[in-house]
Amino acid sequence: MGAALERLRGEQIRLLYRSAPTGVVAAMIGAFVLASLIWYLNPAAHHALILWLCVVASDVSLHLLLAWRYARSATAVSGWRLWAAAFSVFSLIEGLIWGVTSVSLASPHAFNEQLLIMLVVCAVSSGAVAAFGAFLPAFCALFLPATLPFAAISALQGGFFGITVASLVFVFIISMLFVAYRHNGDLQEMIRLRFENLDLAAELRLQKEAAEAASLAKTRFLAAASHDLRQPVHALSLFVGALRGHALADDSARLMDLIEDSVNAMDGLFSALLDISRLDAGIVAPDWNVFPVQDLLDRLIRDYGAEAAEKGLSLRVRPCKAIIRSDPLLLERILRNLLSNAIRYTDSGGVLVGCRRGQALRVQVWDTGRGIPAAQAERVFEEFFQLHNPERDRTQGLGLGLAIVRRLAVLLGHTLALQSRPGRGSVFSVTVPLAEAGLAAHPAHHPVVARHGLIFVVDDEATIQEGMRSLLTGWGHRVLTAGSGDEIIAHAGAWPDRPDVIICDYRLRGAETGVQVIERLRGEYNADIPALLITGDTAPDRLTEAVSSGLLLLHKPVANSRLRAAISNLLRAGAE
Repeated sequence: MGAALERLRGEQIRLLYRSAPTGVVAAMIGAFVLASLIWYLNPAAHHALILWLCVVASDVSLHLLLAWRYARSATAVSGWRLWAAAFSVFSLIEGLIWGVTSVSLASPHAFNEQLLIMLVVCAVSSGAVAAFGAFLPAFCALFLPATLPFAAISALQGGFFGITVASLVFVFIISMLFVAYRHNGDLQEMIRLRFENLDLAAELRLQKEAAEAASLAKTRFLAAASHDLRQPVHALSLFVGALRGHALADDSARLMDLIEDSVNAMDGLFSALLDISRLDAGIVAPDWNVFPVQDLLDRLIRDYGAEAAEKGLSLRVRPCKAIIRSDPLLLERILRNLLSNAIRYTDSGGVLVGCRRGQALRVQVWDTGRGIPAAQAERVFEEFFQLHNPERDRTQGLGLGLAIVRRLAVLLGHTLALQSRPGRGSVFSVTVPLAEAGLAAHPAHHPVVARHGLIFVVDDEATIQEGMRSLLTGWGHRVLTAGSGDEIIAHAGAWPDRPDVIICDYRLRGAETGVQVIERLRGEYNADIPALLITGDTAPDRLTEAVSSGLLLLHKPVANSRLRAAISNLLRAGAE
């Protein structure tokens, strides 16, 4: 017997024992009712009735005891054969009690008593379909001995009435056997389907766990690869920034421009990976504001006008006076990605940015580009999927733009929609809540004050230390570099001044982190020294740890302009 059939039989016996107590108790009640009626019709038979009731009660008690033992057995399912055999034996005894001994309860010529007994026995035995139908041998062991004697006695009595009664009983027996067979078949099918569903659920769970493990492994690989690649790119960016402070010949300046363009391109690719990691880590918190949407649209058209003109495309915006409530930076990131994609994948015609006002505002980006087939409409939002870039041309990005758009839309609670026709173009819509016009905020502008100071740099990469020293001294700062907390504290004794800013890599050698180094330095000087972390990590757990420190966090490779602005802001904050 195969494992599947063993499992099926074990479940049938479990259901049999679960429903049996109700059936045997009902049979006991039926026996008491039958004995009471016969006692009423024939008081002289009370001794036989009491004896018969005792026999029925004994069998019912044994049946209940067997069910109790089964419920507490550790081998109930695996040892189903033994439990099935025991149950069938007790069912046979019960069937004989009802079919053989109950025949003797009625007077030989008392037709009404015989008919009453036959009706009660047929009613009790038909109830066994529900109670014992889970296992056909147990049902037959009770049903056939309980009903066949009445059919046989009626046939032996002869005559029209006896033959008619025997025939009706035989029809009843055949009908109930058919009903029991169908009930048992339906029950087995139900059990099979339930097991198949359980197996399917278990398989899906395993596949889900495998997919999650693969996704986690991919995330870890990308985080490790991103960190290792960001280090030299960050150092290269620092050296390029340092060289910008020196006079270069025309040819060298042109080469420097090309190198800087390449660094910026790599920075763009790394930034896309970082955005995905930060969103997955849940460390991006929306900064809700009320502002006019037209300011954002004008800025987008201005920034992408040259790129569209270079491809010979028209880029237009329809004016909109709506005031919306959103995070202006995150919403701008969504629309920049959509607009960039629209220009990239449109070969002729143009791109239109407009709004449709209803209960909310739908900001839409229309293009006359290549379009997206309906079958790929969901896949374009997956990471690294690029419909129109089978050659994986890196100048067209990594395929993370729309994945970032979807994550940002979910974060902001904005509905994202796509309609497209291949060869005709696409329209991406972002639905943003409207706000009252009087609530629009005007951001304050804080000028950056140029100051110079003493900067401590801690990074375990020697090339980055050298690059930071060259860059920062070129900006007029004094710089002390080191590779660990112990090293920076050991060298700090030679400097009489307290540092104005601490710049520290987040992940150092061993188990040391930049947060620990900054806290040590602040403790050494007993001062809350302005500090910032720089990290090449994109692993969600690492990003969460870094952000939870509350320190300013920049990501490698850091643009020189951004680093310079961050240092200026920290110097200004330290002076206040």
